[in-house]
Amino acid sequence: MNRTNKYTLISVFALIAGLSIPVQAAEFPGYVVAPERRTTGIGKFYMGREISFVMGHQGADWLNRPERIQEEMPDAVVANMGLDADHIVADIGAGTGYFSFRIAKLVPQGKVLAVDIQPEMLAIIEQRKADENVSNIEGVLGDVDNPNLPPNSIDAAIMVDAYHEFSHPFEMIEGLYNALRVGGRLFFLEYRGEDASIPIRPLHKMTEEQVIKEMNVFGLEWTETLDFLPWQHMMIFTKVE
Repeated sequence: MNRTNKYTLISVFALIAGLSIPVQAAEFPGYVVAPERRTTGIGKFYMGREISFVMGHQGADWLNRPERIQEEMPDAVVANMGLDADHIVADIGAGTGYFSFRIAKLVPQGKVLAVDIQPEMLAIIEQRKADENVSNIEGVLGDVDNPNLPPNSIDAAIMVDAYHEFSHPFEMIEGLYNALRVGGRLFFLEYRGEDASIPIRPLHKMTEEQVIKEMNVFGLEWTETLDFLPWQHMMIFTKVE
């Protein structure tokens, strides 16, 4: 059964039962698997770009490197998210919680859903929560093709140097699209693929044009790109309906 027929049948059964379900947001563009892959790629292409390998939990120390403060300006990033105190925010690919704990301070009446596919990363976050007495972060074990977030449950989601590693980018954004409330925003931080001087491997960068193209599949509105960071784009998209 193809994807369209599957959603049609689900919709029919839902109408009969009087249920409310997420609506399919877009037509699946498809993936291409190449006979060869780059050193840092998985040999799988989406909308013209090769998907990169995922950093494992073994690299947790690198995520907390001291120089990251200057390279990624995390406090300035979360300050530019424009969050309300009661917002529910998903940190997708949360890793060790580098951004989750910063965001949690800005949503004292809300919470952060720290989503990661690696239980080891979530265990690190749980230990940090205990050590720092933080109660408004909730770990969520995601799948490679699903963030495992309920429909209409979040006001914002942020992905920091993570989206380019998703092995199933369409399915992941579909899950986030359904989880976002109308007016909710997606924040992408990606190393600028337009700039060859940035010392990051090519598959770990993305151009603004490529991200906009991939979000257009879902009708997500490109709101703005903030380029105050030394090496990264901070791209903002809004769910308008």
